[in-house]
Amino acid sequence: MKIPFRLGTTSYILSDDLVANAHFLAGKVKDMELVLFDLDDGTSNLPSGQTVERLLTLAEEQDFTYTVHLPLDICPSLDGGKIHFSVHKAHKTIAATRALQPWAYIVHLDGREVRQCPAPDVLERWQKDMLWTLSQLAEWAGGVQQLAIENLEGYPPDFVQPVVDQIDVTRCVDLGHYWLDGIDPLPFLRAALPRTRVIHLHGVDGRDHQSVTHISPDKLSPVLQLLLDEQYTGVLTMEVFGEQDFQSSYQYLQTMLESAR
Repeated sequence: MKIPFRLGTTSYILSDDLVANAHFLAGKVKDMELVLFDLDDGTSNLPSGQTVERLLTLAEEQDFTYTVHLPLDICPSLDGGKIHFSVHKAHKTIAATRALQPWAYIVHLDGREVRQCPAPDVLERWQKDMLWTLSQLAEWAGGVQQLAIENLEGYPPDFVQPVVDQIDVTRCVDLGHYWLDGIDPLPFLRAALPRTRVIHLHGVDGRDHQSVTHISPDKLSPVLQLLLDEQYTGVLTMEVFGEQDFQSSYQYLQTMLESAR
């Protein structure tokens, strides 16, 4: 069925490399989230130049796009001070993937030290340093709107709001993280939707990133109806892993979208 948004999923559907997953998914979905890692021991799945060329060719042939998930939660660097290693990893990832012209770079903000109601001056300093850090990332990524800030589980639901209110980044609304914390995501999705470039959808069954079939119709239907009513044109990523969860999620979502119509 015709939908306004770009349906996507992750690069870990097949137990294979990025190119194999992209070829498998093209024609089924419109976007693939590159879930990347770059470990200190040298283990990495950052794409080579040849891999990027093959992914670009597929994208041009199939109307296919990519979102890129940065490998580490971003810790703020001090303005004018030493850059945190998480930012170095982000820079390396952006450099390896920028030629793909990603739909967005998905960014986690590491606020573990300040999320539990710290002193106002500590929180203010964290926000200031994070704004400076995001400005640095934006220079490498090709613009501040290429950065989609994601909400994380275990944080207050509006934790990132004071930061995103001060810089023209976009949003990645992760519905599963809200459900995992027992929070209704609909009010937060509705408020963030004008700036939302990516939405992550996954089921919760003891843990998150399960098949979308674990989302009851009474929870999923209002979300889909909102996206259809507002003609959301960003990416909706089924953030699941493995072919079985992808197939069941895809079929369930198609059924729910037909009902929403």
